[in-house]
Amino acid sequence: MSSPDPILTVDRLSVRLPKGADRVHAISEVSLSIAENEIVCIVGESGSGKSMMANAIMRLLPDGVTTDGGRLLFAGRDLCTASAADMRGIRGAEIAMVFQEPMTALNPLRTIGDQIGEMLEIHTGLAKAEIRSRVASLLSDVNIPDPSRAAKAYPHELSGGQRQRAMIAMALALDPKLLIADEPTTALDVTTQAQILKLIRELQQRRGTAVLFITHDFGVVAEMADRVVVMQHGVVVEHGPARDVLRNPQHPYTRQLIAAVPPVAAPPPRQLSGETILALSGVTKTYRTGGFLGRGERVTHAVKDVSLTLPKGATLGIVGESGSGKSTLARCIIRLLDPDAGSIVLEGQDWARLSRSEIRGRTQQMQMVFQDPFASLNPRRKAVELVAQGPIVHGTPRDQALAEARELFGLVGLDPAAAERFPHEFSGGQRQRIGLARALALKPTVLVADEPVSALDVSVQAQVLRLLTDLRARLGLSIIFITHDLRVAAQICDLVAVMKDGAVVEHGATSDVFGSPRHSYTQALLAAIPGGDFARTSIAEAKG
Repeated sequence: MSSPDPILTVDRLSVRLPKGADRVHAISEVSLSIAENEIVCIVGESGSGKSMMANAIMRLLPDGVTTDGGRLLFAGRDLCTASAADMRGIRGAEIAMVFQEPMTALNPLRTIGDQIGEMLEIHTGLAKAEIRSRVASLLSDVNIPDPSRAAKAYPHELSGGQRQRAMIAMALALDPKLLIADEPTTALDVTTQAQILKLIRELQQRRGTAVLFITHDFGVVAEMADRVVVMQHGVVVEHGPARDVLRNPQHPYTRQLIAAVPPVAAPPPRQLSGETILALSGVTKTYRTGGFLGRGERVTHAVKDVSLTLPKGATLGIVGESGSGKSTLARCIIRLLDPDAGSIVLEGQDWARLSRSEIRGRTQQMQMVFQDPFASLNPRRKAVELVAQGPIVHGTPRDQALAEARELFGLVGLDPAAAERFPHEFSGGQRQRIGLARALALKPTVLVADEPVSALDVSVQAQVLRLLTDLRARLGLSIIFITHDLRVAAQICDLVAVMKDGAVVEHGATSDVFGSPRHSYTQALLAAIPGGDFARTSIAEAKG
């Protein structure tokens, strides 16, 4: 797997895990290379070893994890044998890294300018005035508006996309030869993701930097990669030019990953029921924060006069970026939040007018599945108890509720024998299935799913989406599906509503809205999807 004049060569590298891990090696005899002005994407799911590869290159392996053979050749030096002092000189100055979640990598107590400036203070002899000028220039290079103001801001005062741009500015401060980007866009909205990908590509071309881009998304690969390395269980299973791997994948795992990426085009519409199960009319929610006696008060119109209908047995998708109001709307529907105005009529009953005690008595009608199942599952209770908890509260005898919970495990594709485990003993995809089982235990007529697959690997995401589609058909569920991923919405939703700044700007049948978007915001969201509809194009070309 050679490249002309490689800057980095990974030669049969192995990384050993501590005793008791699920396998001996995190990565086993991996070889790859990357040349100047080249983007190499390492793609694979959780546990494939791709992030461990990045940490090995930076010599930032966790305690108990060690290199176990092989070489990391960078600019004529073997990083595996470099001293700690040598690595301190290399990190940042010659090899820089952009992490997935900037809030965990940035110091919340220091301004953005101070943190970028520290890199220049340590590695250069620039005066303070020159450092301030350089920091402003770097923030301008990564397209942050008003760089001087951003330099004085703390991390929490910037948006997610701006924090990621600041991390990129910090990484590029010393003109490194190699930039490692570890899932830098996974948590970002589609338009922000597109901006960050474009930014990395432009900076790479302008500076000639080599980029090692780690991702689980073949859409990102189609957008960014010159060459691709596919990893599974710590081993490279396929590699080659991006065009060849995308159009003619050789390994079954590569084909599985590509096939699991949902196409942008919606399938033919289903025949929907003429009966409405849930109707929203004029739903409004406003937040007011700060101020004293009304002075300096900050008003946020989170949801503005939203009116939508959900036919019985259908799935209504609500899409939009962070801050669009979609999650606030979901919480108003389920009455975790009280709307300021409007009606939420479920089977003839206006939930917006019910008291809290009345809502508790009707929770069997409508249930919610949350984005992060681990945060919503009590870590001290067994999975079967968590699923049975709702029915027990509503009067089902304990033994019967536990028996029905075990049956639900089978329904959502989990081994009923695993019901006695605790939440931490399951994978992310399995925990999401437990969240589904818990919601279904009360036999709801409407299921509200708030970003239920956004944190999952692409193949696990595909499994959960198939499960939801199957449950909708078998149980007659009606679903409200909240997501910022338009690929997902295209495949699972019969109807879609696009939200921006708290208002619905476009809605209708998914095939109509995505096939012929009328609003400029919907058009921008669809245009920003990384790789476009590469999966369908690649498969068609491969068959041709």
